Amino acid sequence: MKTDNVNLKKNDEIELSITALSSEGSGIGHYKGLAVFVDSAAVGDILKVHIIKVKSSYAVGKIVRIIKPSKHRIPPDCPVYDRCGGCSYRHISYEQELSVKRQRVEDALRRIGGLNIGVDEIISQENVNGYRNKAQYPIGFDAEGRTVIGFYARKSHRIIDCRNCALQPPEFEPILNVIARWAAESGVSFYDEEKHKGLLRHIYLRKGRTTKQTMVCLVINGNNVPKKEKLIQALTETDETVCSVVLNINRNKTNVILGAECITIYGSDFIEDELCGLRFRISPLSFYQVNPAGAELLYKKAAELAELKKTDVLLDLYCGAGTIGLSMADKVEKVIGAEIIEPAIENAKENARLNGIENAEFFCSDAAEISANLLEKGFKPTVIVLDPPRKGCSREMVETAVKLKPERIVYVSCDPATLARDCKLFGELGYEAKKAVAVDMFPRTVHVETVCLMSGKEK
Repeated sequence: MKTDNVNLKKNDEIELSITALSSEGSGIGHYKGLAVFVDSAAVGDILKVHIIKVKSSYAVGKIVRIIKPSKHRIPPDCPVYDRCGGCSYRHISYEQELSVKRQRVEDALRRIGGLNIGVDEIISQENVNGYRNKAQYPIGFDAEGRTVIGFYARKSHRIIDCRNCALQPPEFEPILNVIARWAAESGVSFYDEEKHKGLLRHIYLRKGRTTKQTMVCLVINGNNVPKKEKLIQALTETDETVCSVVLNINRNKTNVILGAECITIYGSDFIEDELCGLRFRISPLSFYQVNPAGAELLYKKAAELAELKKTDVLLDLYCGAGTIGLSMADKVEKVIGAEIIEPAIENAKENARLNGIENAEFFCSDAAEISANLLEKGFKPTVIVLDPPRKGCSREMVETAVKLKPERIVYVSCDPATLARDCKLFGELGYEAKKAVAVDMFPRTVHVETVCLMSGKEK
């Protein structure tokens, strides 16, 4: 609908009833038929809304006053929630968040995928706070010249000072304070994106859930840092679990956080952790699930849907560091994993050796390419597990995977929209989606994982 028809202008104030939430977590209401998006709104809210943007097909507003709160609304438990870009659902109950996420997956499968299957369940988290084992903090100065460490505001690179994020381990805050003091006392400059000057870009922390080992990584626009002995001493005295201090060199003019080179200045090049009963080594550049407890729930459900047998041959595409395939290796005859990122494949091979797993092979290859090569060699996997990036699978990969004629395909997705799109293509090529289960890996954020089982259509 055109805005001319509703006569809505920037700076207007309107009364709005919220009837839905967008995939980004914004509330959606309609004013004379025009969709209006409002951050931090809940379904059932009646709001006084100030309009800040008007387009031909939608408008954006911000809450002036809550006229009548939704029954799902709760007081946010984070002092920077309304400014930080991390969480989206701290103002609604967790039960409602689960309902919203489950509905989002169902809607995508139906509207985009044209599928008539529902979402059987959404698997929830025991802990909705403190579940992350990794954090990347930008560091800089605010308008008054004070050091700020935290997260970017939504849709910007303005740093919101937050050293005690509820999603991170509480042990991270003292480490951040140590680094801030060391930087001030040592004259360390902070990176300026526009000028491409300054030394310290990000503070990157990782922690083992089971081992409690902590890695501190400083991302720098240079080759070294001053007074590093003083920093190491302060870190290890503050937190005895710190067993690795690493410099990551990123001198590129880019928004990408990490560079390709790492220099260990204290302790080990890696930390270790356990996932699904297996031991994993984690370097700064290793892929590892940021919520290992949630990953165990996800992988358990994927294995359950795959109905694995000792005679199965499992092809693990987009395998990363091999966590999914290795977690299933004891249930099948053979695992073959493929990943295009070479350091991840080296991690996967090392993880297999570390756990004494001898029935798994890993190849550095594009998913479509490895599938085509295996097809050419007459390789016949009985089960394929897909865990692609947010953009989903390429058409070429889907077509080649289907030609391998597996009995079952299990698709692990971090984006309901691309999952639905790919399921539709699989359906057109003879593989029907049979079952979908959502997994809430990242409580209080908009993200939701889905595991979907597909098998060949009956002829």
